[in-house]
Amino acid sequence: MIIISGVLLELAACNLEREVDITLPEYESRYVVECYLEPGQPISLLLSRSAAYFEPFPQLNEDFLGKILVDSAKVAIIYNGVEIPLENRLIINPLTQKVYNYYSSAHIPYDTINPFELSIATKDGLSIHAATRLLPVVPIDSLVVQFAEGDTLARLLTYITDNTTRPDYYRRMLHEGSLDSIPVQDFATDDRLAEGTIVYGTRFNYEEGDTLIATIFHIDKAYHDFLESLVDATGANGNPFAQPSPIISNLEGTANAIGIFTGLTYDRKTVAVSR
Repeated sequence: MIIISGVLLELAACNLEREVDITLPEYESRYVVECYLEPGQPISLLLSRSAAYFEPFPQLNEDFLGKILVDSAKVAIIYNGVEIPLENRLIINPLTQKVYNYYSSAHIPYDTINPFELSIATKDGLSIHAATRLLPVVPIDSLVVQFAEGDTLARLLTYITDNTTRPDYYRRMLHEGSLDSIPVQDFATDDRLAEGTIVYGTRFNYEEGDTLIATIFHIDKAYHDFLESLVDATGANGNPFAQPSPIISNLEGTANAIGIFTGLTYDRKTVAVSR
């Protein structure tokens, strides 16, 4: 014990602070693509540039949009041999508050057989390609409100039936009040541990009269892995001891772009909390 105390005192007397200058490699900006094909909806795509982690965060104004958004690219969706060009124009989705800079008024058909292809040619001569399919809607079987025994608070259970003959992936979202609110739940899952029925639950957080909106997206593996990599990258950014986590994307081409091109099929149900 005397020896340990002596060592601790000796360490305490040392000046352990030391400034270290680290030279970081110059960051190479990459093209970033987000495009979600939703049946019955027009086509919107975001083409932007990534920025360095330590770059000062700019003001959210027109100058910022001009620097981060990529204009003058040739963007098209190919479906059934027909090329659908997207116009370079700024669009804001009022529901998700997301910004897109390429748009077509052509509506996506609900076709789970034929693929959709993405083709982008940037003004500097680089290419971005991807392909995806729409998946069949997996319906929500039921929404069950359960009140805690002897309490006024309830939870919500969302039931779906999973196809056990194939691997499936889902995105679960839960909103309270309205879809333009921040979701109280938003995560991706797979069905590796499912045995035919999947139940998504909440805590006992809700009172009589609350409105809950449950959404189940049936997603492909590419989108599942993309979402999981976003979660991992966000966690790594906030942890000084974590290894950098790359974004997993399904884009190909000479541009070496990152992002996602995928279809969105979903079922959505709303319930008012009551006994």
